[in-house]
Amino acid sequence: TECLVKNKAEMLAFYDYPAEHWLHIRTTNPIESMFATVRLRTNKTKNCGNRKTTLTMAYKLMLCAETKWRRLRGFALLADVINDVRFIDGVRKIEDTQLITARDLIHHF
Repeated sequence: TECLVKNKAEMLAFYDYPAEHWLHIRTTNPIESMFATVRLRTNKTKNCGNRKTTLTMAYKLMLCAETKWRRLRGFALLADVINDVRFIDGVRKIEDTQLITARDLIHHF
């Protein structure tokens, strides 16, 4: 229980991102998954060429893997994430300065 309380902020940081990104954040270690094929091939073909042929093989394997990648959902929100726009429970937080009341609209016209 103490560990959960201590790490609460880190565990709930998931919700500080747009809801559209949650699926991709949940994916466990996507970089390792991408390199799994490359690692398998390089281990199987050890000592079967020089550095250049190994790099060429890794490059071609990554090109093939790239064709199976899915498009990022909510990619348009990446700029907001990079610019530190706050999200609460996956929804963009609206600052008080951005709120416009009906009274403001009436006085504006």
